[in-house]
Amino acid sequence: MFPFLRLWFGTLACCFRSRQSLLLENLALRQQLAVLKRKHLKPKLSPLDKLFWVLARRFWSAWKRSLIVVTPETETMLRWHRAGFRMYWRLISRTRKCVGRKRISKEVRDLIFRMVAENPTWGAPRIHGELLMLGFDVSEQTISRWIKRAPTDPEPARRWLAFLRNHREAIAAMDFFTVPTVSFSLLYCFFIIGHDRRRILHFNVTRHPTSPWIGQQLREAFPYQSAPRFLIFDRDAKYGLDVPATVRSMKIAAVQTASQSPWQNGVAERWVGSCRRGRLDHIIALNERHLRRLLSEYVTYYHDDRTHLGLRKKTPGGRVRSSATGQVISHERLGGLHHRYDRAA
Repeated sequence: MFPFLRLWFGTLACCFRSRQSLLLENLALRQQLAVLKRKHLKPKLSPLDKLFWVLARRFWSAWKRSLIVVTPETETMLRWHRAGFRMYWRLISRTRKCVGRKRISKEVRDLIFRMVAENPTWGAPRIHGELLMLGFDVSEQTISRWIKRAPTDPEPARRWLAFLRNHREAIAAMDFFTVPTVSFSLLYCFFIIGHDRRRILHFNVTRHPTSPWIGQQLREAFPYQSAPRFLIFDRDAKYGLDVPATVRSMKIAAVQTASQSPWQNGVAERWVGSCRRGRLDHIIALNERHLRRLLSEYVTYYHDDRTHLGLRKKTPGGRVRSSATGQVISHERLGGLHHRYDRAA
């Protein structure tokens, strides 16, 4: 602080000196700064030094010609100015004064949540009217924001889960997922999975999925009246109107999930994740034939070797628990990505 004050008092004293004396002193100072610059290539400046040059840049147009300690080409002054700007707004933003509208009380929030739960068809205008009748002065925009935060009713999800558990022997699900090839094109993988033992009932690969192609896959998957009672699938545009009609013609109840609700087809979605993590994330598909072979190998491993949490650590194909007591041996699966372990007889 004292060097900074000494600098300013020296500047005021210069106002009463002669022009020749000022020029000689200026020359001497410049020579010393040049020596200092040669000795210390990167001198350190204090915050007050930086403030001085920021103010000099603001009020003196010729500040660059007298700058020796740092070069203006590095935009040091601009960086200091931006840092000072951020510091200024950081300091004034620490105010504890309450801004904006007053937060609504917990009573009003609970009342909004109660109205939403008891009246699912009500919107913000209807709830706003009821609150006005009760003597609460709350804006409609505030009610709209709190409606979005209202807790959802878990009962529909519970009913859906109970339906899946009680009818899993008669439920199958179908879905698509995409796989990029080495040439950056997309292949569409279609599969049908049974809910009872998580078995893959059918799968195929194509570049151009259409409604007639999907209908043919359904007929190949369920020949001779072997179709399940329910078939779950989403509202993908690829299905169109033909696929639901084909499903109904096979005497299958079509159960389409809600829009943007993949959790309603969770068994199929979980198999997609397992297939990607266990196989597709480690290879690059070349073409349809190559991807079809890769999927066939993974389905075999999935049925016969891989244990499942949903099946109480059993396999869809009914893998027998080893009763031998010999040495543990391993068998490679999927090119060494996975292994199966058995005991030697």
